[in-house]
Amino acid sequence: MAESGLTVDQKVKDGRNKYAFACSFIASFISVLMGYDTGVMSGAMLFIQEDLKATDGQIQVLAGILNACALVGSLTAGRLSDWIGRRYTIVVGAAIFFLGSLLMGLGLNLAMLMAGRCVAGVGVGYALMIAPVYSVEVSSPSSRGCLSSLPEICISIGILFGYLSNYIFGKLPLIYGWRLMLGVGMVPSVALVFSIFAMPESPRWLVMQGHIKDARDVLQRVSNTKEEAERRLEDIKATVGIDRSSTEDVVQVVSKHHGEGVWKELLRPTPTVRRILTATIGIHIFQHATGIEAIVLYSPRIFKKAGLVTKNQQFLATIGVGVFKTLFILVAILLVDKAGRRKLLLTSLSGMILSLTGLGTVLTLVKHSQEKLLWAEVSCVVFVFSFVTSFSIGLGPVTWVYCSEIFPLRLRAQGTSLGVAINRLMNSAMSMSFISLYKAITIGGAFFLLAGIGVIAWAFYFFYCPETKGRALEEEMEQVFNKGSNTKPRNKQEDEKEGVETGKLDDAKVNTETY
Repeated sequence: MAESGLTVDQKVKDGRNKYAFACSFIASFISVLMGYDTGVMSGAMLFIQEDLKATDGQIQVLAGILNACALVGSLTAGRLSDWIGRRYTIVVGAAIFFLGSLLMGLGLNLAMLMAGRCVAGVGVGYALMIAPVYSVEVSSPSSRGCLSSLPEICISIGILFGYLSNYIFGKLPLIYGWRLMLGVGMVPSVALVFSIFAMPESPRWLVMQGHIKDARDVLQRVSNTKEEAERRLEDIKATVGIDRSSTEDVVQVVSKHHGEGVWKELLRPTPTVRRILTATIGIHIFQHATGIEAIVLYSPRIFKKAGLVTKNQQFLATIGVGVFKTLFILVAILLVDKAGRRKLLLTSLSGMILSLTGLGTVLTLVKHSQEKLLWAEVSCVVFVFSFVTSFSIGLGPVTWVYCSEIFPLRLRAQGTSLGVAINRLMNSAMSMSFISLYKAITIGGAFFLLAGIGVIAWAFYFFYCPETKGRALEEEMEQVFNKGSNTKPRNKQEDEKEGVETGKLDDAKVNTETY
């Protein structure tokens, strides 16, 4: 929708472009599919185990196979997105997830259910790789943290809808309830495919293909000023190897970027790229090794251990988990471009460690008590809520922001794919092992172990993850990871008001086409 009468000063002060936000949100909507599947499975597993007489081992595999198969999607999505573009890769991911949801909704037996989870997992791999990459590539440095956090908020919205689906469809007869829970995932897949045609292709991908005019048109719509759009275009051209002063609409790129040679550079990295890889691998490992999957996927079981015995009680408490997770990711979106990535990560981990320690203490006391402890039930719910709150203000959204922005353009798609593959591997490992873990060392002991891993994660983030807030993707990001670099991030006012301060704008009104 166009908005007339908005001056450049007003727009710069706001610092956010509504068109860029809309594009990023549509691209991020694919993450709702992944979140829904995660959330709905937490409750559906209870009904599936009862209906199909599955063992705890089979349920663990069912929970984790989606993320194991997401490895295939994440490792192929980077190359595909370099080949056909970011936008159509989202369409491919949505179509794959639709097929997986159809198979799960039919769910004639455990084998068919596993097959559906595996197919949907490939779609999840596409979603987790492409949504943050697209969001980063259309956003300005001043709003990049906010826009590239959108996939995480969409995941949380999906998880909340999954929890609500458990509560609503759980009241139906057993044979229909869990199948409807899983089959409903087809609906947002269809909506996404139609929505995707309302958004443009990534301007960085267009430049990589030599389509300069198309890239300029997109950048003028997603940037805060025309001067910012031209500056971003020049930076991208320089990165790709095109002369900054070139005025041609279409240029012949010496080597069009379809991902050739990228894996070789990732496997034999320069010292700077090695530091980027270390940060990426570590942050993805610790996102799940610190216990979020145990809380989100197995929260009904955790609440049962604390004394909430009925499914209604468990599902209502689990809905609370989804509400807290969603609300506090909105807080993170507002803070990530102000407080910075590093500060949110360290604060988030501190809260998670305290929550895990409290949860381990309460569950250990409950295990050794011979009577029902009301205070323990309340404390368990409080600690679970405080854990997801802490996760949501930092580690949840910042992982995707950070890892999608630190790779140089030539490595971004496949570097992000590698990070997503590691993320899904850790997610799968936690999903498939948590029941066995708490049976081996007690559920309280499992949370004490996760708290210890959280301490290691805090130290890793402190020493290996430098601040990236406000850094230009093309010019400064590699220098952040180049030891000894003294490069400072651009000043926000200098970055956004450059055109006004130097007198380059003849008219103080913003072209309404930007919106």
